[in-house]
Amino acid sequence: MDLRPLRHFLALAESLHFGRAAEQLGMTQPPLSQSIKALEAQLGAPLFDRTRRSVALTAFGAQWLPHVAQAVAAVDALPETADSIRQGRAGRLELSFVSTADYSILPTLVARFRQLYPQVELSLTEATSDRQIAAMVEGRGQVGIIIPPQEASLPERFAYRCLASEPLVAAVPESWLAEGRLTPVAGQVTAAQVVASPLIVFPRHVAPLFYDLVTGYYAAHGGAAQIVQNAIQMQTIISLVSAGMGIALVPASLRNLARAGVCYLTLAGDAPQLETGVVWRRQDDTPTLRNFLAMLDDIT
Repeated sequence: MDLRPLRHFLALAESLHFGRAAEQLGMTQPPLSQSIKALEAQLGAPLFDRTRRSVALTAFGAQWLPHVAQAVAAVDALPETADSIRQGRAGRLELSFVSTADYSILPTLVARFRQLYPQVELSLTEATSDRQIAAMVEGRGQVGIIIPPQEASLPERFAYRCLASEPLVAAVPESWLAEGRLTPVAGQVTAAQVVASPLIVFPRHVAPLFYDLVTGYYAAHGGAAQIVQNAIQMQTIISLVSAGMGIALVPASLRNLARAGVCYLTLAGDAPQLETGVVWRRQDDTPTLRNFLAMLDDIT
């Protein structure tokens, strides 16, 4: 439908006077009258009741008016919308994240991005690092918060940036402490106590770096990990610890996940450091992604 007759209709509906409407539109009255008649013929119903002394909207015209006003306003806003999309102030950003980020860097990133770009639709998906990378290889998603794999196993067309590094702590069943099965030393759990305890951990294919970091801690202190259960969600791991199945070595930010039956203890000595970072496709030049990556300079 031609936009000009719609603007003619809006002007006449506002003034209810052909002369004033024509003057507002910068045209003469006869072409305006012809335009309205042609529009009514196209719609198959009259928009105005006309007499020599007055012009009034018909019931049909009055009901159609807000739809036309909304449509014309949307068209008028298209140049500004295009500019917003081009500048990354509008549009969409698809962000995936590992479950550990939910208790560390993710809330800060999301809050800051929403504050800076409230008109951007932010799509959040929780997924393990391997699934995020596989999805991005297939062209799905734009940026992911991951526990990085070994550098050689990250596709070359991907870029990676470290966001944070934090020590591991031991999540232990409170029942073990109450029963004396595990006795902290100066509020810390020793390497010998960790090595002697059954372990709950991510499967290696889900987060190789995390898995190797944990099992490497056991090996460095003269033991082998006694893995009693694998789980791919951090919440599940903590639930299994609460049930007394074993202990878990988790990022220190997991202390923010308060769970009945679980106590977080610092590892004595030098604790392993777990890295978390963002990954994206190098060729992706989406404005919303550019703005997200630029935002990281102010946070990390």
